[in-house]
This record gives sequence, C-alpha cells and structure tokens, in this order.
Amino acid sequence: MRDSLSTDTRLALDLALTVRHDGHGGVADDLTDPAALTAWVRARPAAVPSAADFTADAVTLAAVRDLRVAVRALFARAVHPAAPSSADAGRLPPAAEALARLNSAAARTPSVPVLTWDDGAEPRARRQPVGREEELVAVLAQAVIAFLAGPDRPRLRACHAPRCVRYFLKEHPRQEWCEPSCGNRARVARHHERHRGHG
Repeated sequence: MRDSLSTDTRLALDLALTVRHDGHGGVADDLTDPAALTAWVRARPAAVPSAADFTADAVTLAAVRDLRVAVRALFARAVHPAAPSSADAGRLPPAAEALARLNSAAARTPSVPVLTWDDGAEPRARRQPVGREEELVAVLAQAVIAFLAGPDRPRLRACHAPRCVRYFLKEHPRQEWCEPSCGNRARVARHHERHRGHG
C-alpha cells in the first residue's frame, strides 16, 4: 500500500520519521546538520522540486526542524485520543501554535499546481513555487497540509511498541505497529511482563 500513497502523504510521513528510535533506548534525529538535510532532500527527487541541486544551510535546517516539531504535534493531535509517539509525549507545542507554525511555513513560497503525466503512468499534480527559488520549508509544509486535510490522515497511528517513536499509516484493520519487528518486541515485552511476577 505504501506505493499507492500520494507524494504529499509520503513526504509528510518521511519528515515526521526523521525522528526515530536510536536502537539504544533513546531517540535519534536524522536531520542533525545541513549535510544530513541535504542528503535527505536529494533522496526525494520526485517529491521536492530541484532536489538534485539543493544544498541546505543552517537557517534552512533550523526552519525544517521547527516545522517538524509542528508536524509531530499535529500528528499527535490526529491520533488522539490514542497516545502520541513516546518521543513526543509532553514535549510538543499546543495544537494552535503548531497550526500557526505550519501555516506560516506553507505561506513562505507562493505556488501553483503543475500536472505531470509520464508515459504509462497516471497523471500527477504537484505544487511548484513561482516567482522565486523554492523554499524547502514551504514545500514540506504544503505537503503536510495536503496530508492532514486528505483521505489518508484517518489511518495515521503512533506505534506503541517498546522503544518505537514512529508514526505510520494503518494498512489493515488488525495492524497495531509500524513494522513486524515492533510487533515482535511488543509481544516479547508482554510475555516478560506476564511472567515477571511468576518466577
């Protein structure tokens, strides 16, 4: 199902998932410096216009990371009444502030819809900045808005497996975790918890 996701949905999720479990009980950030942001953008040429020519600086990195905080706050709101990601619990701005950040970021660059239609593929619409060089933050924010206002948002969930901090889209009714490995960790943790008092 991941292949059928819209470009906006995929980009919004990818941004939120730059915060992940570090494998040692903590949280890792994939956007630690401008070089990391540059690599992340260049790995998404279909989603970010001019990705191949993009080079991040410290100001852009700070703006993207600030936007990501707002995105994760809005993802936490979207999964409510379920708990947010454990990486976010108690550390996110209020929803009104997150909305203001997102909308402000989206307004940085005016854009127009552009249709692409490759041979053998379905037509796709994307937003293209006009009047000046694109701003990555605006492109990301506009993708997040499209995702949160679109048909995929109701499937958004926070993974509550031990040590996982990811958000994911529920692909089938019984899915509880973002990946099978998280399901395995959750089952092992439940098994240990049940047998802790009996040993």
